[in-house]
Amino acid sequence: MARSPSITREPTLDEPLDPITAPDLGASSDARVPRPEPVPGLFEQLGFTREAAKRLVGAHVELAKAEAGDIADAVKRALILAGIAIAAALFAGLLIGVGTPLWLGDWIFGSMGWGILLGLLLLAAVAVVAITLALRPAVDARVGPSFLVAAVVGIIVGVIFGLDLTNRGWTLLADNVAGNLAADSRPLVVAVIVLAVVGGVIGLVMGLVRGLGGGAIGTLVAGAISGVLLGFLTAAAPGPRVGAAIGVAVGLIAWIALMGAAAARGGFETDKLKDRFWPARTIEVTKETIEWARERMPLMRRS
Repeated sequence: MARSPSITREPTLDEPLDPITAPDLGASSDARVPRPEPVPGLFEQLGFTREAAKRLVGAHVELAKAEAGDIADAVKRALILAGIAIAAALFAGLLIGVGTPLWLGDWIFGSMGWGILLGLLLLAAVAVVAITLALRPAVDARVGPSFLVAAVVGIIVGVIFGLDLTNRGWTLLADNVAGNLAADSRPLVVAVIVLAVVGGVIGLVMGLVRGLGGGAIGTLVAGAISGVLLGFLTAAAPGPRVGAAIGVAVGLIAWIALMGAAAARGGFETDKLKDRFWPARTIEVTKETIEWARERMPLMRRS
């Protein structure tokens, strides 16, 4: 027998709701409509904004620090490499400045010793000329003539020693006056004795002329020693290369001596030197300006 379907009847307002069969209206409405979050206040929003700004600034600061560190490392590396380059350039300049005279001395004159000696004489000559020009402009015109005279002296000495003319002259004299001596030492002995005597006589005469009295013995000894040294030098047969080196050395020494003599003879006028390095015009103009201002300011005139 078929069962008739059950008819569900809506409860009326007067009837009580069955807690088992009654629908849960509140639960279904809560599931469908979510509850809104509470809105933050004004001070809370300001706090959030401040924290966000702090984090943003902090991020930029950290980025700047990292980039500054990279830049500092790059600068350090560049400075180190630049220092190495400068040191290499200085060493190269020093090597050129020292090595060039040695190489020229060995190549031209046959010995690096000549390169050292001539380099020192050249630097000394340049120093004397520079100091003289800096302190006394009046000798500017004497630099050229002094150099020309020294060059002529150096050329003459170089030709004489390069061609062994002094050795040949002493050999000829020694063959005539000291033929009993050995042929290889004969020119040297004659040159040393003759020049020592001549130098001693010249020294004695100079001492007497200057009125040195007892000091004339000292000038005699000095002249004799100079004659002995000159005898050793003139009795040698150096040949063309060494003779040229001797000529260059004598020329540089003569240039230094001539420049020094010109400076000593002319003297250094302190007044002119003071005028060159003292702002006299500025001081005078300043004084005139002060006087002009005093004349036009009554208070200053009264005081």
